[in-house]
Formats: sequence, C-alpha cells, structure tokens
Amino acid sequence: MNAAERVPRTTERDGIFPAAVPLIGFLLFFSTLALYLPVSRNTFVNFDDDTYIVANSHVRAGLTWNTVKWSFTTFEEGNWDPLTWLSHALDCEWFGLHAGGHHFVSAWLHAMNVAVLFLVLQGATGLIWRSSLVAALFGVHPVNVESVAWAAERKNVLSMLFFLLALVAYGWYAREPRLRRYGVVFLLFLLGLMSKPQVIMLPFLLLLWDYWPLQRMDAQFSHGAAATNFNGRARFGQLVLEKVPLFLLAAGSAAVTVMAERAAHALRTSSDFSLLNRIETALTSYWRYVGLAIWPARLAVLYPHRTDLFPVWQVIASALALAIATGIVVSERRPRPYLMVGWLWFLGSMLPMIGLVQVGRHAMADRFAYIPYIGLFVMAVWTVADWAEARKISVAWRGVAGVAILSLSSVLTHRQIGYWRDSYSLFEHTIEVTGANPIAEGNLASALMEMQRPDLAIPHLERAIQLMPTFSTGHYDLGVVLHRRGDLEPALRQYQLALQYALDEREAAQTHNNLGVLLNQLGRRDEAIGEFTEAIAIHPDEQNSLLGRGMIEYDEAKLNAALEDFMTAAHIAPSPLAFYWQGRVLEDQGRYPAAAEAYKAALKLAPEFGDTKERLGKFGKVVK
Repeated sequence: MNAAERVPRTTERDGIFPAAVPLIGFLLFFSTLALYLPVSRNTFVNFDDDTYIVANSHVRAGLTWNTVKWSFTTFEEGNWDPLTWLSHALDCEWFGLHAGGHHFVSAWLHAMNVAVLFLVLQGATGLIWRSSLVAALFGVHPVNVESVAWAAERKNVLSMLFFLLALVAYGWYAREPRLRRYGVVFLLFLLGLMSKPQVIMLPFLLLLWDYWPLQRMDAQFSHGAAATNFNGRARFGQLVLEKVPLFLLAAGSAAVTVMAERAAHALRTSSDFSLLNRIETALTSYWRYVGLAIWPARLAVLYPHRTDLFPVWQVIASALALAIATGIVVSERRPRPYLMVGWLWFLGSMLPMIGLVQVGRHAMADRFAYIPYIGLFVMAVWTVADWAEARKISVAWRGVAGVAILSLSSVLTHRQIGYWRDSYSLFEHTIEVTGANPIAEGNLASALMEMQRPDLAIPHLERAIQLMPTFSTGHYDLGVVLHRRGDLEPALRQYQLALQYALDEREAAQTHNNLGVLLNQLGRRDEAIGEFTEAIAIHPDEQNSLLGRGMIEYDEAKLNAALEDFMTAAHIAPSPLAFYWQGRVLEDQGRYPAAAEAYKAALKLAPEFGDTKERLGKFGKVVK
C-alpha cells in the first residue's frame, strides 16, 4: 500500500471539487460566529474580567505606548501574556468598556479557529468531510463556551489562532524544508506563547503530526521533499533534532511562566495540595475530561479541588484505564494511526494543565480542553467514518447522524452561553452543579453586592468562609458589606483576617486601603496613614490610598505632602476627586491660576462635581 492510499492527498475520495474547500471554511466560520452572537449581549463577570479589563488602568487607557511597554514587562495575574494584554487594550480603544464588543471579538477569533482547524486537517489528510466534522465539533462543543464567553479568557482563543497557524506553516515547511519556512513556524509559536503558554506542547505535537497524517517518520512512504530514505529510527532522531529550537523556546516560556506565577503567589505548595493529592487529581481528571467530551453536562466555571485523598479504587481504576487505553491505541498504530496520534495529542497537550503543577484552586477547567479535545474529536470522527465505510452505510445516513450530533451540541452551547449572561447567573449555576464551592459562593455574593443586595450577600459570604476559613477574598468582601452598613469593629476584624490569609498583592493593597478608610472613620489617623502607605508600597498605582492619605495630610495642614499625593493620583488615571483636592491645596497655597486649571480638569470629567464650580467662581477674576 502506498502513501496516497493510506492518506489521501486529494479530494476525490470525498466526491467534491477542491474549489469547495474555501467555501466550506467560510461556512464553518459564519455558522460558528452566528451560534456565538448571543455572547455580545452578555456583561463582564466578576471573575478576572475586573482585573484584566474593567479595573485595569493600563488596559482601559487603550493602545498607547505606555500600555505596550507595560504589557511586555508585567507579570500581572501571574502570566506573561503581552499579546493578550494588547488585544484587551485594543478592544478598549475600539469599544471602551462596552462588554458586547469585547465578547464579539472573542467569538470572531473562535470562529476563525474553527475555519483554520478545518484547513489544517484537510491540508494534511486530503479528507474534507472528516476534517469539516472535526472542526464543526470543535466549534459547537459546549465545553469550549468558557474560552469564548469569558472575556478574560481571550488568551485561550488568541493563542489557539497562532497555534493553528503554526500547524499550517509546519505543513508548508514539511513539503519543502527551508530555513525561511521554519522561521515562520518558530515566529508563530512565539506569538502563541506570548498570548498564553497553553500552546507550549507544540513541538511534541508536531512529532505526532510527523507520524500521522504527514507520515514524515516512516521511510516507506514519500511526500515529496519532506521525506528521505533514512530508516524509521534515524528519521525519528532527525525529526527531534529539527525541533530543538522549538523545544528550547518552550523551555524558556516555561521558565518565564513559573517566574510570573511565583511573583503573583499563584503556585500552590504541598501545604495546599499534597503531591499525592495532585497525582490522584490528575489521573481522575483525565477521565472526567473524556466524560465531558462525550456528555457535556453540569459544566461550571470552577470545579473545586479536593483537599482529601481520592478512594484508592478510583485512582487505581483511572491509572489502569489510562494504561490500557494507551496500550490499545499504540498496538493499533499501523492500521489506525489516528487513534494513537489523537490519544497522545489529548494526553500530551493536557499535561501542563492537568494539575501536577497546581495554579489556583481548581481541580480542572473547561478552558484547558480547548486544544486537547482536538485529539479526541479526530479519534472519534475517523473511527466512526472507517466503521461506516466498512459497513457501507450510505452517505445520507452518515450526514443525518452528523447533523443530529452537531444540532444537539449547538443547543447545549446556546444554553451554556446564557449562563455567562452576568455574574449572578454564572455563579448561581456553578453552585447548583458543583455543590460546596467556596469561591463560587464568594463570587455570587459579590454579584449580589453589585446588585445592591448586601442582605442576600452575607449568607453566601458566611457559607464561603465556613467552607474555607482561609478564603481571604471572602473575609475581604464580608468586611466591605459590614463596613458599608456601619458595623466598623466586625468589619475591622474581617479585614485583618483577609490580610492574614491574602496571597494576591492587589487584594492585599485593597484591604490595606479599606482598613485605612475604616481607621480614619474611627479617628485613628496615624494608623490610617500607615495602612494607606502600606497599600501604596504594595501597589504604587493604588489611587484610592493616595487620595485617602492626601486628604488626611490636607486636614493636618501638610499641604506639600498632600499635593504630591493628589498629583500622583491624577497621573495614575484622570479622577475628578484627585483634581478637585489638588485644586483645594493650590487654592490654600494662593496659587490661583494652577488651582483654576485643576478645578477645570475636575469639571471636565464630572460637570457637577461637588462645589467645584463655586470654588472656581470665587477667584475667577484673580485668575483673569
């Protein structure tokens, strides 16, 4: 059997003309985009969308040179994703904080990924219908909703686009290996890593791609310039050496990622989750992902991580099942190479995210399946298609089955998109399907606070703290609710507990700021200044702390210190409060023209801000 028989290189087997390929690509793109259009009616959610977009002054400033410099130098949120930050900034440049625009761009990127995935598979296998069905499954599968409907997960869909384009470039390179073509693969891989390091396994996946469908690893088969007369073992070694630059780039990305996660205190230690616990979670999670691929029910934005050990039988069964499944697909590598490649694609691309190196408190996440599920979809589609051909099942019946599966998935996806409508809907559903989930309880409480229902928020915060006493965000939010309703001493205790357990620097800075406000209300000004100063030391851009400290300094007639704080606050982000108090200090110092400019800046941002107009009118003649 020659190569052309094993892997068709033309479209005749599919019974359609090659010219139909771009038309099918366009159809996949527009049908996926149409399915996801409802996301443009969704809001931002209070789970990373605030720190990535809504409350991020760099991103909100739009695509400026300062934002570009910050994007390439920051480890904020425990990542080094400069292209993702720039994409968020570009969205703010175009749409401001209108969530629909941000969501539409993510939907557009996902639709592009569907079309490019089809072109990748069709170009490598020559099979149109199988390739289009894999791409369509990828487009409509409900597990992928999280990657698209969650604005903060722009990094998933963006890095995937560069990942798929790198596969396209690699196919181009394999047909005629040249340094220039290899350079394009390298560049696209770099761009993917700069969007999100989930694409880090690309070099390993390219070795699988060499085995099937490109068949560069087998000396019996030839695909033009990409093949040689080396034996299989030698050819494998050459293909590994060929990818050394890509492996080095992946290693560098891994090192930078670990640095970023340590800087953000995102890496969990053995005191949080033991090594044995993480191994058990990884083994069982692989099968949970397989289960969700087959029946995507009870999907959630956060699956809580167990702190106790799994039942021994469950761990042993999971490990044995993985070993048996791997043995079966390896034994079938000659007659059905797609089984081994698809399964190892799934296992390998999931490995960095399976939880052996634990980041955050989730056991697994839908977004982590974005690349790995391609392997499972290839296995399923190629297996069923071969089975149907062997039994001579008509094309019409195959089409009916495919349409039914895609229709059901589309209905489930449409429903899942609805759960992302707003924070309340998202976390109410998450608690419903996951049960005891302290972080979801805390986020539902935050949503209720935003809806001006603190009375309903308190039970959820108390439940969150009961489930996880070290939950710093729960203590912080409960402190905020108590603070707002005037229970200052209980609020003080909750803020102190939040600081005791805080791992995130931004949250710690916000807690110090709130403590400063509370202590100032209690008349403990020196302690309040200390808290504001601590917040600024942790996070120099903590604008509220600069304003709070400046107001105390103003009351104590420390005008120069107050002016410096107000000017710094105004420099961080335009604020009518910062300009107003800047004007007050300058007015007291007799610097009327400068005070007038500060008041005008405040009025430009907020035309009816306090008594700014009256103050500006007092010395208008002097300024003239």
